[in-house]
Amino acid sequence: MDTKLTLKLDQAVIERAKEYARKKNTSLSSLVETYLNFLTISKVEEEEITPLVKSLSGIIDPKKTDANTKKAYKNHILKKYSK
Repeated sequence: MDTKLTLKLDQAVIERAKEYARKKNTSLSSLVETYLNFLTISKVEEEEITPLVKSLSGIIDPKKTDANTKKAYKNHILKKYSK
């Protein structure tokens, strides 16, 4: 059952939201409902840390990584993602 809700928002925010809704071919009410639904649905089961990740947590001590390790990792990332 749909229920009316009154909100007080900044006029500029409202205008940007209306424009966004127009571009997405939807209503502002639908956008707000979708967003609030997204925020309030519990996803605890989906976000649980797996046993593997738990076992790997804390293996690398950031205090013990030297400048060469950090530089090598930085170079690896730059090479991997720059094309």
